[in-house]
Amino acid sequence: MAIEHEIKFRVDDLAALESKLRAAGFTLETPRTFESNVLYDTPDRRMRARTEILRIRQYGNRWTVTHKRLPDAGPGEDKHKHRIETETEVADGEVLAQVFLSLGLVAAFRYEKWRGEWSDGEGHCVVDETPIGNFAELEGTPDWIDSTAAKLGVDSAQYLTLSYGRLFDLWREQNHSDATDLTFAAVSAIPAHS
Repeated sequence: MAIEHEIKFRVDDLAALESKLRAAGFTLETPRTFESNVLYDTPDRRMRARTEILRIRQYGNRWTVTHKRLPDAGPGEDKHKHRIETETEVADGEVLAQVFLSLGLVAAFRYEKWRGEWSDGEGHCVVDETPIGNFAELEGTPDWIDSTAAKLGVDSAQYLTLSYGRLFDLWREQNHSDATDLTFAAVSAIPAHS
C-alpha cells in the first residue's frame, strides 16, 4: 500500500503559477480537464467518522475508484497530509456506483473541478479550479514537497492539509451557504445568506 504525501495551497494567479512551474522544470502532463467525484459512505457516515473515503472519479474519459485512510502508525497530518491510498482504474464508474448502492452505500458528497497535471519527474503538481477558488496540490516525498514549494514561492505557513470536503465546509460557514455539494451548479445556484 502506498502512502500519499501531499499539501494544497491557494492559487490567486493561475498564469503566474504555470510560469513558475515551467521555470522549476515541470512539464504539463494533462491539460485542463473536467473532473467529477462522488464519495460513498454508509448512511450513518461510518467511513467519514473513521477518516476514510471511498471515491469514484471521472477525469475526462477515465474512471478510477479510490480508497484512502489514515496510516496505521505515524501522523495523518503534520505540515503534510499523509494517507494510505489504494486506487485502480475501472471501465465504467456508473456501473460501479450501482454496485455500491446495491451494497447499501450512499452517494454522500459530490465535488467537481477542472484539473491540469504537471510533473518534474520526481513529483506532481495538480492545479485545480474549483467552485470555491483555485488550489494546487504538491504530491511527492515530504522533502520534495518542501523544496518544490520553496521554488514556487509557497511558504509552509500557506500549506493546507484539508480535504476539498473540509474546505467546502469552511467556505459554507464563511459564506452562509446552503449548498450541499461542491459542484459548479450547486455553488452558483444557491445564494449566500447574510
